Amino acid sequence: MSRGAFTLAPLGPVLTPGEAALFREADPWGFILFQRNCETPDQLRRLTADMRAAVGWDAPVLIDQEGGRVQRMRGPQWREYLPPLDQVETFGNADMAARAMYLRGALIGAELIAHGVDVNCAPSADIAYPETHPFLRNRCYGTDAATVVAMARACGEGHLDAGCLVVLKHAPGHGRAIVDSHKQLPRIEVPLADLEATDFAPFRALADLGMVMTAHIVVPEIDPERPVTQSAAGIAYLRERLGLAGLLMSDDISMNALAGDVVTRGQAALAAGCDLVLHCNGDMREMEALAGALGEMTPEAAKRADVALAARRTPRDIDIPALRAEFETLMQGAEHA
Repeated sequence: MSRGAFTLAPLGPVLTPGEAALFREADPWGFILFQRNCETPDQLRRLTADMRAAVGWDAPVLIDQEGGRVQRMRGPQWREYLPPLDQVETFGNADMAARAMYLRGALIGAELIAHGVDVNCAPSADIAYPETHPFLRNRCYGTDAATVVAMARACGEGHLDAGCLVVLKHAPGHGRAIVDSHKQLPRIEVPLADLEATDFAPFRALADLGMVMTAHIVVPEIDPERPVTQSAAGIAYLRERLGLAGLLMSDDISMNALAGDVVTRGQAALAAGCDLVLHCNGDMREMEALAGALGEMTPEAAKRADVALAARRTPRDIDIPALRAEFETLMQGAEHA
């Protein structure tokens, strides 16, 4: 069955009657949560259950639980993690760093599943450079393609073993951006051949890992005017050249890297070939407008969505206290090495 070609987000920690009615009518493919939605474990479980009850099916619930600055479920109720790059750079040994990333992914994934959240918008496959804008830099997993691939793979596999799906981001690679795409549209003025050898390589290597989120960036040799999210050439490049054949979602269309109102932004992303768009700010009027204008996922997108959700693994028999203890030991050893 085809659902709405968008995800929506409640405004607060409790689903209001108006939101429940809108979600029932709009039938979004899924939902996405933010810190404003996460207060206590019991409250969060009620919210995720109420959202699913509103649409009448086990709709995916997404979140950005990266660790560091971008962590929606925060302490003291939930565990806090270092920014990914800070954790990776704590280790001098790549194998130990990858094991710590796997454990981190499994622990985060298990915690999400326990609260009714089943998709994490992580890991990032962007490469960190000295010039990478601070909004992104320490959210990356490394400063070279090989490290990013190893760490993102480990973190992603940890999530999947815990039964939590992942969203690889931000394709084809956001690391060269020197402006914040929440505020401005970055242009990546680097030769395409160089990008293919560096920034784009992790996405090709990790194409099998899960769903993928697009980047609001302009790569002039792919499309000199439109950001990848809204570029038919950009989406074709992701699919045909990088092998990203699965479910492809936009980054948040509320971000000011994109021009026009949210309906215009969302329509442009779908027209370019995104399977669905993320709308994240919880604004009721915007959600109503989007639901009326964007319609259902295409049959092809719906098939990709079904394949993505079918990739949910039965959680491994994970001994959470044992994994937590191993993670703590690794981190303490790295810090004192």
